[in-house]
Amino acid sequence: MPAATAHAAAVALEGLTGRIVEIEAALTNQTPGLRLVGLPDTALREAQARVRSAVEHSGFEMPSRHLTVNLSPAAVPKQGSGFDLGIAVAVLGTTGVVDREAVGDTVYLGELGLDGRLRPVPGVLPAVRAARRAGRSRIVVPTASEAEASLVDGIEVVAVPSLRALAIRCGADLEPVDVEPIPGPPVQPERTSPLDLGEVIGNAEAVEALVVAAAGGHHLLMTGPPGAGKTMLANRLPGLLPDLTGDAALDATSIASLAGHGIDRLRRRPPWQAPHHTASAASIIGGGTGRIHPGAVTRASGGVLFLDEAPEFPSAVLDSLRQPLESGRVSVHRAAARADFPARFQLVLARNPCPCGQWGSTDRECTCTPTVRDRYAHRLSGPLLDRIDIQVRLDRVTEAQVRVGMPATTTATARSRVLEARRRAARRLAGTKWSINAEVPGSWLRHPDHAVADEARAPLLAALQRNTLSLRGHDRVLRIAWTLADLAGNDRPGRREISLALALRSPDA
Repeated sequence: MPAATAHAAAVALEGLTGRIVEIEAALTNQTPGLRLVGLPDTALREAQARVRSAVEHSGFEMPSRHLTVNLSPAAVPKQGSGFDLGIAVAVLGTTGVVDREAVGDTVYLGELGLDGRLRPVPGVLPAVRAARRAGRSRIVVPTASEAEASLVDGIEVVAVPSLRALAIRCGADLEPVDVEPIPGPPVQPERTSPLDLGEVIGNAEAVEALVVAAAGGHHLLMTGPPGAGKTMLANRLPGLLPDLTGDAALDATSIASLAGHGIDRLRRRPPWQAPHHTASAASIIGGGTGRIHPGAVTRASGGVLFLDEAPEFPSAVLDSLRQPLESGRVSVHRAAARADFPARFQLVLARNPCPCGQWGSTDRECTCTPTVRDRYAHRLSGPLLDRIDIQVRLDRVTEAQVRVGMPATTTATARSRVLEARRRAARRLAGTKWSINAEVPGSWLRHPDHAVADEARAPLLAALQRNTLSLRGHDRVLRIAWTLADLAGNDRPGRREISLALALRSPDA
């Protein structure tokens, strides 16, 4: 007797990208049982027990013959419980309970509870995006994931609370039963009420450096004694940044979905990540056992990654930032899987000038020896510092500054300057793949069509000749100078912008 077969489809995620996995179920005349093949991980192998219980609690019977379920292509690693629903649909298709034709062009995503209800899984949004890119016209998700899945245009979203409800929709002859849908994870609020820059007293140069960093998307290092306001300034940077739009908003929301956050709308505000200095390299870059989870550099993509007390981070963690700072992406390799994630974040580092924090202070004496200070300074490696565009020194606020009061630079004022500077940069970079100055490569900056006049570049060329600046540093100074020109409303940087950019790049110069 020929084997009864049925098909369904699911999505295997590899980072934010995914590919369609065909689920084939076949009945054969062997010892009754269920066998799952096709490189499943531990969580997916356990789907056999979940599917059996869910099918029986939904009012159906498991086939009395041997059932083989193949996940194809077999060489692609499959992880997690999101394949449960597709496996169950294929199983029911082998016995004719559901119409095999009705499930042909549909992708199924969801974890099954033992009672047959559907539980949401992480990564629904990137999975729906992958299904649309693959040309699929319909996807079935748990009820709790309907709002998240509906953020993707061009694909029909069907939300069901249980396997029984889906089977009835696909032709099963059963009476509907009302069930309470399993809720999804809580939705984390965005940073919609930024702290105001007008609350910052003193350090006007550092405030302006923060505005420049926001306007050009530049990385920033702040050095100063405890209480100088480094963390206070860093926390106000997201409020200066423009809202995310288009693919950037979809990517940020997809990353939040993959991290297991509840999603009910697109994330428009740039994300903010501030890991503790005890964080491991895997938590910063990404990794984990089984499913590869996005790290802080990915969760901060499109926004800000802030490392307070940066020298206290392990050197291996700090140096692991160098590659994503250059490429804007991070590739995590494991023995059984690989995942590529976006990592185009704005890095902000804060550090004390020495272990006691008083080196260079005018009101307190440093107790550190020169050797200790030198060892502390070298915890941030030269290659990492060379990738930091803006490096500024902060001092403690004086009594006179407190009496004068707060400066006139508010978040609203600074943000309007940032937005106008970014608009100018976007117009200049129209037709390229870049939109902010920090992304522009040195070859473009040095091209004759865009190069700054030699007279204006004289201080920069002198620093390059003295070997006090690398070629990478030269290009980063040019990027800062273009941002300063955009903030000033100038068409091209002049000598003043070059000099200011050099000062921002080398605070001790």
